[in-house]
Amino acid sequence: MTKADLQSPTDLGANANRDVPAALRALLADVFALYLKTKNFHWHVSGSHFRDYHLMLDEQADQIFAMTDDIAERARKIGGTTLRSIGHISREQRILDNDADYVDPQDMLAELRSDNQQLTREMRRVHELCDEYGDVATASVLENWIDETERRIWFLYETGRSGQNS
Repeated sequence: MTKADLQSPTDLGANANRDVPAALRALLADVFALYLKTKNFHWHVSGSHFRDYHLMLDEQADQIFAMTDDIAERARKIGGTTLRSIGHISREQRILDNDADYVDPQDMLAELRSDNQQLTREMRRVHELCDEYGDVATASVLENWIDETERRIWFLYETGRSGQNS
């Protein structure tokens, strides 16, 4: 089998066939990195708000993971390829890992909020690329993912706030 055998028919053109799947591969690597970091913090959170944070992070991780197959399949539908391994993820990801033995729960929330904000910026860049090529289907699913990510940011922000309502 050759690379040509993997290409799906699309009317988007050769440049879109090259550029959009490449952008989706990097986005997918970021999503996997964010998923694993969210699960890491879910597994290692501690303190007085343990149950609330543990459940929220698990819910967010599930939502993030749900994006992975759709991103990969979208790249394939338009004639590209996608990630093949953990090593491939590590070469493409822009969201940084956190391997610390201990992270304060408030720092976890702040870091995940920042990472989700970064993911939103990356999705907007891919959306702009899709607009350039007339790839309305990819742009449409990106809009839903941006909305979901903004909701996660909001929850992380509000949960991490201290003050009057604490």
